[in-house]
Amino acid sequence: MMWLPSVIISLFFIPNALDKILNSNQMDKIVTNSTIMISTGIFLLIATGLFLYNKTILLGTTLLALYMTFIVFIHMYKGKPYEVAILIVMATILASYMRKPKIFHQRQEL
Repeated sequence: MMWLPSVIISLFFIPNALDKILNSNQMDKIVTNSTIMISTGIFLLIATGLFLYNKTILLGTTLLALYMTFIVFIHMYKGKPYEVAILIVMATILASYMRKPKIFHQRQEL
């Protein structure tokens, strides 16, 4: 049950990354350079892999949350609805918290 939110989040990021890699010549995006789109897709695949691997969950969560925060700002700039992107950021952080809650707590010194 702890993996279910992470799998659902991954089902959003993986097709998004594959779309950026396979259909890199999209003209309606803010960046029309196909090299940047392919690089973004590869970045998303790597970040999703880091997110799914337990030892690197914090790094993967950070990368995915920063990417989606950047997407939120782009949507705000273009006047598009950005609420769903904010929910994806929150769901990504919540999914990693549900899998490993200890990494979000500070260590107390005695």
